[in-house]
This record gives sequence, C-alpha cells and structure tokens, in this order.
Amino acid sequence: VQLQASGGGLVQTGGSLRLSCAPSGRTFSGQVLGWFRRAPGKDREFVAAIRWSGGSTRYADSVKGRFTISKDNAANTVYLQMTTLKPEDTAVYYCAVDAQNSIWSSWSTEDKYDYWGQGTQVTVSS
Repeated sequence: VQLQASGGGLVQTGGSLRLSCAPSGRTFSGQVLGWFRRAPGKDREFVAAIRWSGGSTRYADSVKGRFTISKDNAANTVYLQMTTLKPEDTAVYYCAVDAQNSIWSSWSTEDKYDYWGQGTQVTVSS
C-alpha cells in the first residue's frame, strides 16, 4: 500500500491546517489509520488514529482538543484537522496503516503500523 500524505505548510501560531492521507491502488476497509510526527532532533511520536470501520479514535495528550482525525469513506481519505497550532507542533507528519487492525490500546505503538506515507512538513512560526 502506498500512502500519499499532503496538506502541510507554513502557518503562524494559532493557525490551522488540514492534512490528508489517501492510499494509491487500494481502498481502506477495516484497518487502523494513524498519524505520527517527527520533530527536529526527536523520535517519531504518535499523534492520532482512527479505525476505518466504526470510526473509533485515539489522540495523544499533546493534541487533544486541538486536532481532529476523521475519514471520508467516499473519498477514501483520512484527514487530520489541526487547529490552535503551536511552534512545538512543527514536524514532519506521517500517515500510516495498521493492516492487522490492532486493539485500541496499541494504536499509539509505531511498530503496529505496516505501511507509511512519505511525510508532509508542518512548520508553525512563532
């Protein structure tokens, strides 16, 4: 599965961006779709995830209340709506697919994800 992440850019503190992730050549079905990010000099970290079937979600504490993960079945696309952005949100954002449809408590674990997109840069200026 090849994933295409898009929507990154440069935004001021307090601004918003919406990231998109779509697979090429495949339709999402029962998998878990996740967003991770890697800030300069830091390890990649979990941001949010959604189960394609049913729509259950999970968020990192650092983005709760500011970011919303959603899906569009017709468009076969997962979105990450980011609001009230902070400089510490600056990172390369990656979407990923957990094809094994792991349980909710595992969604933040990077090793559970089988396929990764190329990443899209989000830069929040102060």
